[in-house]
Amino acid sequence: MDALIQAFGLVFDPFVLAVIAVSAVFGMFVGAMPGLTATMATALLVPVTFFMPPVPALGAIVTATAMAIFAGDIPAAMLRMPGTPASAAYADESYEMTKKGQLNLNMGVNLVFSVAGGLIGVAVLIAAAPLLAEVAINFSSFEYFWLACLGLTCAVFLTNADAVKGFLSLFLGLLLATVGIDPSAGFPRFTFGEVELMQGINFIPTMIGMFAVSELLRNAVSVRDAGHVVVQQVGNIFRGLGAVFRRYWLNFLRGSAIGTVIGALPGAGADIAAWISYAVSKRFSREPQKFGTGHVEGVVDATSANNSAIGSAWIPALVFGIPGDSITAIVIGVLYMKNMNPGPMVFTENPQLIYAVFLIFILANLIMLPLGWAAIKSARQILRTPRNLLLPVILLFCIVGSFAMTNSLYGVALMLVMGLLGWFLEQHGIPVAPLILGLVLGEMLEQTFVQSMIKADGAVLAFFERPIAGALGVLTLLIWATMLVRAATHRPAAIAA
Repeated sequence: MDALIQAFGLVFDPFVLAVIAVSAVFGMFVGAMPGLTATMATALLVPVTFFMPPVPALGAIVTATAMAIFAGDIPAAMLRMPGTPASAAYADESYEMTKKGQLNLNMGVNLVFSVAGGLIGVAVLIAAAPLLAEVAINFSSFEYFWLACLGLTCAVFLTNADAVKGFLSLFLGLLLATVGIDPSAGFPRFTFGEVELMQGINFIPTMIGMFAVSELLRNAVSVRDAGHVVVQQVGNIFRGLGAVFRRYWLNFLRGSAIGTVIGALPGAGADIAAWISYAVSKRFSREPQKFGTGHVEGVVDATSANNSAIGSAWIPALVFGIPGDSITAIVIGVLYMKNMNPGPMVFTENPQLIYAVFLIFILANLIMLPLGWAAIKSARQILRTPRNLLLPVILLFCIVGSFAMTNSLYGVALMLVMGLLGWFLEQHGIPVAPLILGLVLGEMLEQTFVQSMIKADGAVLAFFERPIAGALGVLTLLIWATMLVRAATHRPAAIAA
């Protein structure tokens, strides 16, 4: 109770509330701009949070993420251009509803079910994270090694891209993680005589480059207009929601459950949760022929899933230090920066900060309702912001943020190089997310493997002797075997075709 009372005092501080409010507006704006993702909004906030205490810093990230995921639904409905990847699964469905004159119902469903799904994700986070932390306190290097393997495996296993390209991106990230001082021998690796590289590939400039600068390059190479906003007045967006909920309440619960489970998987995220939930909705619908023609059922499932995944993605990040998605990968970097090393001990060493994060999640979802309503009403003006004004401002934020992280031009140069690399990879259909996760988990993978081999005196079977380590190891090997079997069985079919 003392920790909870302290958390209330930390969250309901005027400065923290002001940061949450500003971050909410920022996240809503970024999410509503086609091509600007929630991950990009989070990466751009990191340099600002560098100068803040832990609670407002985490509050800014939590709030901006929740707002951006919802706001991506606005251009999806009006332009058929999802503002964030999490809205892509049902962008066509939303746009078809708008063309049928159901913009108000579509926006109301997106807003209300996003808030409700987000609150379910938060409830699972509050219930599951402390229980898992009690178990994780007993984890050794063996368990963390298998968790790192499982996280890296899920990143490739759940990617929408070709599996070979996913593995290529993952191994490239692991290669980048080896740059710097060897943690076991203290010997510099892949530094090429450059002193700056001895500190390794800095995570934050890499994130800014991969997500923000690469997006700027894509917009610079292929300049395209935002399109025509559907000419339709936004009226009462809450009318008819009662009937939708009475008919599709089971879809809402199912979508929220799928989003929560998928979000908690290392390497997944809100966009994958939305795609899977939309596919499940169509598979079990009584009216599957209506999907793609402007059917609200698929929207209910998918928009509930992508918002519930936001909270559950923090479970592996807080408990094990393994990112649930690219956003929580940034969060882990912020936690380390604030001396809140993620892991089970954070629940005992800084319980008031964890409770504060829970409260901020609830607060962010509640203020999404009025702020989302205002964003929908003013969507026309937001969507008409000229790109030639927006892109230079974003680039300026990127440069300042990368410089602030390293206090040298090394951060800016790294950001630009990673931006070019990210743009090149995505132009060739190679996903960036596995690379980022490889960079984040690479150090943990190497350290825990070396520590475990020293403890076991080189005996490989020691990785399976502890009960939890053995279960995680068998699970990981089963997933690897499944991937190999699928690859072997699909290849002949592809060759025959």
